[in-house]
Amino acid sequence: MPTVDKVMAEQRAASFTKRSIKGPSKAAGLRLALSMVDLTTLEGKDTPEKVRSLCRKAVWPGEGEAEADLPSVAAVCVYPTMVAAARRELDHLGPRGAGVKVASVATGFPSGQYPLKVRLDDVRRAVAAGADEIDMVISRGAFLAGNHRQVADEIEATVEACGWAGSSGGVRGGVRGGAGGGAGANRRSPPRFAHLKVILETGELETLDNVRRASDLAIAALHSTGVTRIPGAAFIKTSTGKVEPAATMPVTLVMLEAIRDHALATGELVGMKPAGGIRTAKQALHYLVMVKETLGNLDLPSGAPDGGYLSPALFRIGASALVNDLLRQVRWLREGRYAARYDVAEA
Repeated sequence: MPTVDKVMAEQRAASFTKRSIKGPSKAAGLRLALSMVDLTTLEGKDTPEKVRSLCRKAVWPGEGEAEADLPSVAAVCVYPTMVAAARRELDHLGPRGAGVKVASVATGFPSGQYPLKVRLDDVRRAVAAGADEIDMVISRGAFLAGNHRQVADEIEATVEACGWAGSSGGVRGGVRGGAGGGAGANRRSPPRFAHLKVILETGELETLDNVRRASDLAIAALHSTGVTRIPGAAFIKTSTGKVEPAATMPVTLVMLEAIRDHALATGELVGMKPAGGIRTAKQALHYLVMVKETLGNLDLPSGAPDGGYLSPALFRIGASALVNDLLRQVRWLREGRYAARYDVAEA
């Protein structure tokens, strides 16, 4: 696997923060970033009403007629126990609500330190409750101990638990050595397929070399199931948001380069999601610049989404505070003044 030059990765990542984006380009970038957000609440005190409020914010981020033209966010991201409440609320909110996905952090989030059978049952229940997407955590302990085959098997088992076993994507019927992940373990597969985001928890991987190895491992495991044949059905993701550092630009760059190399080798498009620590519109625009300059020139296969990697189908931002800062920047462009934090409603 490639060895990462840490100094050059940091310098390259820093260069993306020096691009000047103004006027109509900035306005378009803010709207695009808004459409890519996975609006998130992952707290022990989450309630159904808080989740319903989050869904309403996701569907209509802005306020009043002046902001009615703003896009909805890409998804709401909640714990598995809150999936049903999110699904009902989004369905109740009509066509715009139907366009917002429900993502669920299953597989023993955030530690992943649960028996595999428990983690897979967590996934199946979330999908059955209405989750469109599953954000799984890998076993960082297994990865750091060198048990890469175990990590790959667990990713493959999670793909199957998402409902892809026996699908047209070509997912394998069984998983080598995965407790609870054999061919007979998922006979009552959910009637729906959930897309999968594999969280590496890069803050615990210690080096950029490990980030690259984990990225390649996750992509290879996803590729072996066939799910990567469908653009946007599989993502890799930086962080749970519960560990510091979470998403950083050097880490995201290394992961984007792993995605690029896989696309060049196979023609398959794996999605990317930085999560945690992206709180300002300025930071979000820096990430969009990085995506454009790293993946913007790829030849897109048939069935690729419009915009390629500059679309919610292939790039997401996991955040809870970002949406309101994007709204403040939109209002500044329209009105020429900054809104105070209390001028923008919380979810």
